[in-house]
Amino acid sequence: MHGPAAAGWLLVALCVATGGYCLLRMRSGVAEQRRWAGSEALMGFGTAVMAVPAAVLPPPRWVWTVYAAVFGGAALYTVVRSRIPAYRAHGTHHLLGMLAMVYMAGAMAAAPGGAHGAHTAAGAPLVTGALLIYYAGYVLRTGGRLLPLPAGAAPEAGGTAMVIGTGTATAGLRWGDRTELALACRLSMGIAMLAMLLTV
Repeated sequence: MHGPAAAGWLLVALCVATGGYCLLRMRSGVAEQRRWAGSEALMGFGTAVMAVPAAVLPPPRWVWTVYAAVFGGAALYTVVRSRIPAYRAHGTHHLLGMLAMVYMAGAMAAAPGGAHGAHTAAGAPLVTGALLIYYAGYVLRTGGRLLPLPAGAAPEAGGTAMVIGTGTATAGLRWGDRTELALACRLSMGIAMLAMLLTV
């Protein structure tokens, strides 16, 4: 990762925690929580492994080929699932995430020695820039949905701001069922993707 090794390890910890919570969501009794939890867990753990500082564990070049194959397969699976109406809402975002992982794996494989240290990846500037803009917007939008609303204000359709502001609607929910925690995980993954893309 770009920057001190400590920052890389913090990113690893964040992604592992996010992936772990997504595994918990896969057992949720709420269908909306289960729909994309598996894909988000894969993204979390995949990003965690990719973020391990290269100075600690230099990966061989074939690792990135495996990454590209795994996330390429996940992208195809996402395309198939997105044809189902219930999965269509977040399908485009998840597809873009999987393709971004394939892109970063390809950039790392093309880097000298297959390293993923600072400024060693060989990505295309236009693709990297477009992904950075998308994820910056996604982080801002998702973060905005987590802000508490003033008393009496109506939330957006599908938003959770009022839930966070009052705390009454989520009091009886299990940890794997809480919508605001799922949003926080998606925000964390968006930030992690931004951090990874800055090294490409």
